[in-house]
Amino acid sequence: MTASPLSTAVPNVDPAELEKFSAMAARWWDPESDFKPLHAINPIRLAWIRRHAGALSGEGIVDVGCGGGILAESMAREGARVTGIDLAEQSLTVARLHSLESGVAVDYQARSAEQFAADHPADYDIVTCMEMLEHVPDPESTICACATLVKPGGWVFFSTLNRNPKSFLLAIVGAEYMLKLLPRGTHAYENFIKPSELAAAARRHGLDVVALSGMGYHPVSRRYALTRDTSVNYLVATRRP
Repeated sequence: MTASPLSTAVPNVDPAELEKFSAMAARWWDPESDFKPLHAINPIRLAWIRRHAGALSGEGIVDVGCGGGILAESMAREGARVTGIDLAEQSLTVARLHSLESGVAVDYQARSAEQFAADHPADYDIVTCMEMLEHVPDPESTICACATLVKPGGWVFFSTLNRNPKSFLLAIVGAEYMLKLLPRGTHAYENFIKPSELAAAARRHGLDVVALSGMGYHPVSRRYALTRDTSVNYLVATRRP
């Protein structure tokens, strides 16, 4: 990744990615469908956020790349004031409908991270950007936007996929073709991001890297758990000084 200033001139979006997630939008809240892994890892992601940021009640949070709202709604259930932003309109429609059905209020907006950050600099206590960086053309632009959105002393949380032969074998060949945990074509290996690359980009935009953790899947128990192994899925906790 190369340093990218915050720019709203050209949307940081891959039309093919939008089309792909729009086609699956109706299945966001089916825990046994295409998004089953996201439902499975969501309690882990939420616990990771709480571990570092503390209680979420009353906190202002923006979930960048919120999709159908799985993480956004779970943070709102904790008492946070949550805004979810995404450019996939169909996913946002599903998120809004589910919010109405569940009674958990989330403010969903069709905005890019860069556009939203330009309008809301240093407005949020916590920024989350989970399983999103590997789906945009310029991940550092998104990292820059997340850093712009957070208040001094606030937290920014990322999760994505490492780039190495093991991650190709497990995240694409294994998860998409053998175990069928995800639809084929969900990920493109060339878009995976090494932890060192993500950390360097975060530091370039004024964020301190506080913690790094892997997230692994156990085929026998069919459960996900935090692990020291960051070679495939990993989470990064950063904070603005």
